[in-house]
Formats: sequence, structure tokens, C-alpha cells
Amino acid sequence: MVAAIGQGGRLSASFGRRNGRRASAVCSAFGAVAVLSAGLAPDASAADAQPRQWYLTAMKAEEMWKVSTGKGVKVAVIDTGVNPETPSLKGQVLAGEVPKAVGYKATEDYLGHGTSMAELIAGTGAGGGLKGLAPGAKIVPYRIALTGLKSEAEKEKAPRLPAVIRAVADSDVKIISMSFGSEINRPEVLAAVKYAQSKGKLMIASTGNKAEVKNFIGYPAAYPYVVGVAASDESGKVGKFSEHGNYVDLAAPGLDIPTWCDATFRSYCDGVGTSMATAIASASAALVWSAHPKWTANQVLAGLIDTAGRDWAKDDPSTYLGYGLIRPRKVLENADFNPGAPNVDPLARENATGETGSAPSVSAPASSQPSKGTSGEDAASAAVPSSHSSDDNTRWYVILGAVLVAAVGGGAFALARKRRTA
Repeated sequence: MVAAIGQGGRLSASFGRRNGRRASAVCSAFGAVAVLSAGLAPDASAADAQPRQWYLTAMKAEEMWKVSTGKGVKVAVIDTGVNPETPSLKGQVLAGEVPKAVGYKATEDYLGHGTSMAELIAGTGAGGGLKGLAPGAKIVPYRIALTGLKSEAEKEKAPRLPAVIRAVADSDVKIISMSFGSEINRPEVLAAVKYAQSKGKLMIASTGNKAEVKNFIGYPAAYPYVVGVAASDESGKVGKFSEHGNYVDLAAPGLDIPTWCDATFRSYCDGVGTSMATAIASASAALVWSAHPKWTANQVLAGLIDTAGRDWAKDDPSTYLGYGLIRPRKVLENADFNPGAPNVDPLARENATGETGSAPSVSAPASSQPSKGTSGEDAASAAVPSSHSSDDNTRWYVILGAVLVAAVGGGAFALARKRRTA
């Protein structure tokens, strides 16, 4: 299966954090997404990445790490492969735990994307590289055919997504992080997702980055039992590129996030996308699960939903930010936090209703159908976030100045939302 990567773009070093932003496909399709201007110089030092990880301060990561670092939790990163030799990932990648049947070139990253996601989750920060939000967690890498894999022969050899999900489901990995998406609803992938859910896995996926061009329904995020994550900026406002619909469950930082510029692993570029948001949400879940190892996936997710930053009723989630901006600190700081019953699905209503809109469904094997999802070229036309248009049923509520503000981590994050039920 060739799907759009979970979708972040890259920014030229000449653009300030609050100025030139560019949305990519459903994450940074390095190699497939055209760089805005020149990007960082190829020989630029990677040591300046950590100061640009603004969300670590906003989420009060240092305080959380006193309680939990994600130790004991394994996260499967299904992506373009994960390079275990970057300074930040040495000792963090459990390549030996990948089943041979689905482990083809799992540690060879053909874009730099999967490695970036792994670092955002569990990077140690060694050598000035990215510091993961859950640096005590471990990464189990999987490589599938996503946008950017040019060789047809390599695409054929790449493990198929359903097989990978099932393999992870049969392992002791707790969290499955999927920073990619397609608008094709594939029965065989859905069946694999349901199998993983039956095995107690928490699945997290990016909702997509093409909202300003075509707001398609993104899979696997839109499947039942998969947590769909939207991208928010430093103020907590949802990125205009971020796909919206009733399959959006949570939002996490996804703008101006440093990621590897490409597969040479020489420098980091500032990126935007729901891919980064997905990685940060996955790391948040790892922090909570590490602190409460006896909790189920339902309870971990319930904790994240209950404590998410929002200015609306919990039973009236937003189509743009879902249940709100993720705040794992709010779970960790309360040793007596009640996550609810272990077998109660916190997304039961969404899973019963299904996603909004419609999407084509195919019965052919995933490997035989190219994705119709977002592409780098399409994403390049998505401009800096601007005012969002209304549709027939709902409208934006942009909270500015004398409007409501919700605290996310340690910072004040303005919220923009659209009612699901309006």
C-alpha cells in the first residue's frame, strides 16, 4: 500500500516561527514534499533542535519526567522505517523484536520521517538531537510503503499494513503510532485494527493535512478504535491544514516542530503536520501508561480525554480539536486519578456513529491500490493558516483576545473549535 505520509511540511530557516508556515501531506513527506525556500543548510548542525521544541516547555515536560518518562512502554512506529543510529535513538530502538515476516528493512528509513517520529516519541536528546516527550519508552520499528518510496521493487517487498498491525497486536507493544493516512477505506485494514483492539492495543493516527484543499476522511484515523489526532500551533489553535470531522479525537502540537530534513540525517528542519501531533500524542500515552502499568488502553485514553484542554462540554466534542488539547501532566500529577472502568471504550459514541462524510471502499489487497490521499505537491499549495470558512451546518469559534482561554500544560492556549452537533 502506498499512502500519504502523516504529513508535515518543512520551513525555510529564514521563516520565523510565527510567520511562514507550510502544510504538507499527512506529515512531512520528505523527498516528496517540496521545500519552501532552501530549508536548513545541508551541513547545518543538528545541535540546535532542542531549543526549538517549544511544546516541551508548554507541556511542562520536565515536571512530568519526575513522575514518568515512559519507561517500560513499547511504541510501534509504523512508518518509513526508523534509523536506530541517530545520536538521539541509540539504545532506544528494539529492532530485534520485529517479526521477520514483517521486518523488511525496518531500520532503513528512506525519508527520515519515521526516524523523526521515533525521536519525537522516545529520543534521548543525545548529541543535541530531539528530546522525546517519553524518553524512557522504547521504539519497535516497522517500514511500509508510503509516499516517497520510489522503487517499485521496494514497494512490492514492503510489508503490508494489515500484516504489520496484526504482528504488533500479537506482541507486547502497548501503543501503535501511525503518522500517515489515505482516503481509502480498506476492509482488510479495518479487520486488522479490530484485531489489535481485541488484543488491548492503543492505536493513534494522524487525521491528515489537506483541509484547505480537500477535507477528506483520513484512514486509519477514521477507523473505529483508532485515536485521530489533529495538529495545533504554539497558541493551541488548530492548524488550518489539519483535517476535521467527527473522527478527530484529540489535538497535539504539530506546527513548527523540528524533524529531520531528509534521510541524510544531517540537519533538522521546522515542520508542520498531523504526523508530529500523532507522535506527541503517542508519547503522551506512553507517559501515562508507564505511570499506571495496570491500566488498559481504554483507561489510558480515558485519562487523556478527561484531562484534555477545552472550553466546551466533554460530551460535545469539536470537529477540529476533538475532546481538546492533550495534557498528560494532568493525569500524572494526580496519583489517585480515576480512569473509569477498564472495559469501557471512551470513544464508543464515535465508533458506533462512524465517520462523517463518505469515502470509497475497496476490497482489493492494500498493496495493490495506490493511495488517493494527500500528496506533497497538493500540500505545497496550502498557505499559511488564515481565517477558516464556514460550512452549511457549523461555523468557527475562534477565541481571540477577550475570549475563552484554556491552559494546556504550562502555557495558555487559545482554542478554535467547530461544534460536531451544531
